[in-house]
Amino acid sequence: MDDSQPLAQALEAELERQGFAFVDAERMRGWLHSAGSLADWSEFARSWDDLHLDTYMADGGRYRRRRFAVFASPRDGALTLRPNLPHWQSRDYNRLNGGIARWFEPITHEVIAGPALGTVLYWFRHVCNDLRPEVDGWHIEVHQFRIEAGAQHPGQPTPEGMHRDGVDFVLVLMIGRDNIREGTTSIHALDGTELGSFTLTHPFDAAIVEDARVFHGVTAVEPIDPARPAARDVLVVTFRRQAVA
Repeated sequence: MDDSQPLAQALEAELERQGFAFVDAERMRGWLHSAGSLADWSEFARSWDDLHLDTYMADGGRYRRRRFAVFASPRDGALTLRPNLPHWQSRDYNRLNGGIARWFEPITHEVIAGPALGTVLYWFRHVCNDLRPEVDGWHIEVHQFRIEAGAQHPGQPTPEGMHRDGVDFVLVLMIGRDNIREGTTSIHALDGTELGSFTLTHPFDAAIVEDARVFHGVTAVEPIDPARPAARDVLVVTFRRQAVA
């Protein structure tokens, strides 16, 4: 990403000012194209058809499918895929599913090796580096999520409710919506005041939050046509500072 791009500078200024930003699909697609290659985007998006059921849902829900990967990254240079690790959150951040090691199926080699995911990660690292110049390395977690919805069972993108994730920055990138309505993202200050809301509607629409400064959550999703399958697909990437030896 070219530092001279005024829109990129505006994004970073928006994040510094209010702790979150909504990025529409046109801007996001343009930035990613400038940062690298999206040549395998169609295959990347189709990989959401091969996610596995999340069996850790304390609410008993069967509506979430996912895959997971962890990377280590210096401030600059190559990202390193770490061996398969569990996802863990303190109950301070996730009162529903926190406090246990959750082992998920890893993101496939084809997705890891393809240019689209790498482009997203390197672009977001650039943004995080600019916002945190003192950080010399990052712990990166990557989640493929599919939320399914039925006529009698709405899907919950954030079943834990309004929350923080215990990281520095979060990127939520819309991959696709099929037969879905609702799914509104809302952002709240730490005192509970609502700061804004928006809906990720189109592929490449994105939300970015500075996790220490705001809470975020997404309303339940429902099928438009109850007789058809309904799903909301997003990529979630979190960056947490980590010392590099």
